[in-house]
Amino acid sequence: MKYIGGIFLENSNNIRNIAIIAHVDHGKTTLVDAMFKNSGIFRENEQVAERVMDSNDLERERGITILSKNTSVMHEGVKINIVDTPGHADFGGEVERVLGMVEGVLLVVDAFEGAMPQTRFVLKKALELNLKPIVVINKIDRPQARCEQVIDEVLDLFIDLGATDEQADFPVVYTSAKQGICGLEQDDLKNDLTPLFNVILDYVPAPAGDPEGPLQVRIANIDYDEYIGKIAVGKIARGTARYNQTVALCHTDGTTSNVKAGRIYTFEGLARQEVQEVPAGDIICISGLGDINIGETICDTGCIDPLPVIEVDEPTISMNFMVNNSPFAGQEGEFVTSRHIRDRLFRELETNVSLKVEETDSADCFKVSGRGELHLSILIETMRREGYEFQVSRPQVIFKEKNGKQLEPMERLIIDVPEEFSGSVIEKLGIRKAQMENMQPTADGYMRLEFTIPSRGLIGYRNEFLTDTKGNGIMNSILEGFDEFKGEMQTRNRGSMIAWESGTTVAYGLLNAELRGALFLGPGVKVYEGMIVGENAKGEDLTVNVCKKKHVTNMRASGSDDTVKLTPPINMSLEQCLEFISDDELVEVTPKSIRLRKRILSKSDRDKLAGRMKKQG
Repeated sequence: MKYIGGIFLENSNNIRNIAIIAHVDHGKTTLVDAMFKNSGIFRENEQVAERVMDSNDLERERGITILSKNTSVMHEGVKINIVDTPGHADFGGEVERVLGMVEGVLLVVDAFEGAMPQTRFVLKKALELNLKPIVVINKIDRPQARCEQVIDEVLDLFIDLGATDEQADFPVVYTSAKQGICGLEQDDLKNDLTPLFNVILDYVPAPAGDPEGPLQVRIANIDYDEYIGKIAVGKIARGTARYNQTVALCHTDGTTSNVKAGRIYTFEGLARQEVQEVPAGDIICISGLGDINIGETICDTGCIDPLPVIEVDEPTISMNFMVNNSPFAGQEGEFVTSRHIRDRLFRELETNVSLKVEETDSADCFKVSGRGELHLSILIETMRREGYEFQVSRPQVIFKEKNGKQLEPMERLIIDVPEEFSGSVIEKLGIRKAQMENMQPTADGYMRLEFTIPSRGLIGYRNEFLTDTKGNGIMNSILEGFDEFKGEMQTRNRGSMIAWESGTTVAYGLLNAELRGALFLGPGVKVYEGMIVGENAKGEDLTVNVCKKKHVTNMRASGSDDTVKLTPPINMSLEQCLEFISDDELVEVTPKSIRLRKRILSKSDRDKLAGRMKKQG
């Protein structure tokens, strides 16, 4: 008998390892909350926040899971290790690297929305690894729930992805994670999650692996503790991990080094529980290994047998991260030099397996590639909250060459929109080289539109989409693959309004600028020459003097500026700024501010460059 996390477990037959996968906002993290409550992790009178697994500040603010997380619950003497995974396609690397730690998956599908783009992505990865799927139809309490049709959609998706007959014969559990109820039939629901736990125990196989064999653990995640440093997280494929034992660390470059493992932990509820030894099949944490990386293998020193390195899909979007050189540089950030930025970006590579960082010809500029705009914007937001100050360029798609042809990334785009707005959406996407694959009405007066579209066609489109649909549209996309270059496209039809001089904005100057377009800032804001202050209603850039004051005469007093009434400025989020800028513009990011600017700040220098470009044709 082995002592694991405060519980005596006879062998790995008393362990189940599962991952919860789904499209964004289909209820994965809420389901984990319900599993916690049902298994007695919390006291009856304990105050618990919703989505307790989303512990990161950005996760709680945005209502999405960004980082995969491990936890466990007990049911009838069996320990169930649970991995909560992100639902957004941009964080697919988090999903890919943790699926190797489990034998089964709970595929959570919204009872109304059905199978969505990320559902296809995560299910494809699970089927490729031959994991046992359990389909959870969640949110069955929604007024427009359509459980039977959704199950048919999921089955069609299994078949479309080439599932075996055994994989397609999946069990179905109906749940309302928010209410904590579930059942194997829609009309036979229990007031707890016992039916779900029983299906997991019956359907998901116990982990294989000889506990008496030589140790073998692949690092799938890296945690960090300010007291004990880096902590490796992985599943023991073979052998038994013991406290303070000497192990061989097999690096991804083929070299090995002997290190002494420190403390070992297993997951018990939301906490790590220190233990003396852990047998094959369980998910563990090991401290004291020094400089470790995701994908490396921990082996017995007498049996060097590394597991295959974790493969993740390649990046599709890149941006340049640069030292801030604006007139306001260094005023608000703590870490501002190229060395600071470089060290932080390369440190991110240790845990962010989908990211790629390259040095450029300039020591002040780094090319950072990721899975999408959200993937990179989360990194930018995290860095600015840590005190970094820098500037970034417009996102660019990454092209590939094959057989002498240029290939570009293509996305499958699914849009749910009120029927009256569908014509506008189709027209705008046609300009962006989208091809419609399917169009069908849904039960609630919406139209579901399905397209394939170049990834670059989606850059800058989200804000336009929300405006065209008056905030009622929902759009989701997933990388489909690469296809031949679809030709040039126009993705922005409005210019920028640019500050003419440095100073502080005043109401009179802003009022004159407001007649030409929409403003991004109000009065009393410090600006510099070349800073973008708004969006021009026409297609060309426009230089405006937003610091201009009304002349004082015998007939007019300067105080009359106070009576000027301005339209409230558009408060641009980081993602909106990244979508708005064009190739000759940058986003300046500091812990306190996000500003838009031209690469070349001086208007005369921009005019000279435009003249030379025109001469060159």
